Amino acid sequence: MSDKPKFKVDNTTVHVETAVLVALVSQNQSEEQTKEYLDELEFLAETDGVKTMKRFTQKLPHPDNKTYVGKGKLEEIRAYVEDKGIDLILIDDEISPSQQRNIEEVVKKRVLDRSMLILDIFAQRARTVQAKTQVDLAQLQYMLPRLKGMWTHLERQRGGTGTRGGAGEKEIETDRRMAEKKISLLKDKLKEIDKQNMVRRKHRSEMIRVALVGYTNVGKSTLMNLLAKETVFAENKLFATVDTTVRKVTFNNVPFLLSDTVGFIRKLPHHLVESFKSTLDEAIEADILLHVVDISHTAFEDQMNVVNEILKDLNCEDKPVVVIFNKMDLYEQKKFDEFLPDEIRNGLLTELKESWMAKTHDNCIFVSAIQNRNTADLRELLFQKVKKLYLERYPYKAGYLTAAQAGWQDYLTQQDTTLES
Repeated sequence: MSDKPKFKVDNTTVHVETAVLVALVSQNQSEEQTKEYLDELEFLAETDGVKTMKRFTQKLPHPDNKTYVGKGKLEEIRAYVEDKGIDLILIDDEISPSQQRNIEEVVKKRVLDRSMLILDIFAQRARTVQAKTQVDLAQLQYMLPRLKGMWTHLERQRGGTGTRGGAGEKEIETDRRMAEKKISLLKDKLKEIDKQNMVRRKHRSEMIRVALVGYTNVGKSTLMNLLAKETVFAENKLFATVDTTVRKVTFNNVPFLLSDTVGFIRKLPHHLVESFKSTLDEAIEADILLHVVDISHTAFEDQMNVVNEILKDLNCEDKPVVVIFNKMDLYEQKKFDEFLPDEIRNGLLTELKESWMAKTHDNCIFVSAIQNRNTADLRELLFQKVKKLYLERYPYKAGYLTAAQAGWQDYLTQQDTTLES
């Protein structure tokens, strides 16, 4: 009897693709880090509809040039996938075309690295013409050096994870020259889309722009829904949305533009970053960045560093930033025993907040978007930041903003009264 996971769709049994995860403990990556990365890779696989069956790790100073892992470990993987009928081998690094071919020759199964898995998820999630074009471009640029021998593999393995999307199934990629032509056409198409977007952004020139940025699955879309009072797709999966959403938000007659950008992730494929730079224009051109952090995650500081590095690559490191520590409800569940005295609990929370207030120079706030906790204070903080920028940039609006401030205080008082009741 098959061990493969299965489910019913319209009374038809559908087999879920299964995979094993493979990673190295190297001189640059500890066992603890490897475990965290594999947890994330498993979440990526789950997001892509793949069931993880087993993990394989090996201690090596650096990846084997031919097969990523050593021969003995590769034989162990081959024996397992053959015995269990596994569909995929997922590698938690970007591997070279030759490494991919060499592994496939041994295990006789499809091999996807982390980059290809992320690209596959983006291919599923892209909705707008711009996002779809960006994904197609990134896929083609990634596959171009892998064209040699690719289609002899895919003829046996057509369909399934890693072969989705506009770029993944077109035999145009069998010809390098035609693939390069397609890349050129996609780049031209993106330039045209960028021009159209620039025209739209010119009409917003006298509005303060605020962008939500952060690691994937930290709650940006949920916060967007709270602040903009509109429904933006939010889901407990990585890259729930890859399209930038922009909404006009008004806090008691003071308007600004709020954008929700694509989430970042460690080891983000280079081609994807390059292709999505135009989508990230909302962050690049924003006046204020709201860096959303999942404080309940065990590696939240590492995630913050990943985001900060990507923002640095986008030349955004000098922009005003407010750090929003989200998911405080989950943090407290994980950190505090239910029998812990309130005095000790409150003391630990105060210590945490004071520590990060010092590190961010008072530019941070602690909230739970899902519970709508402390979001009134977030609105007040954001209102003050937006107002300050308006006064600096457009001093002739000072009288209008002073009147709006009075109305805003009345609104916050009403909010507090409603919460208390």
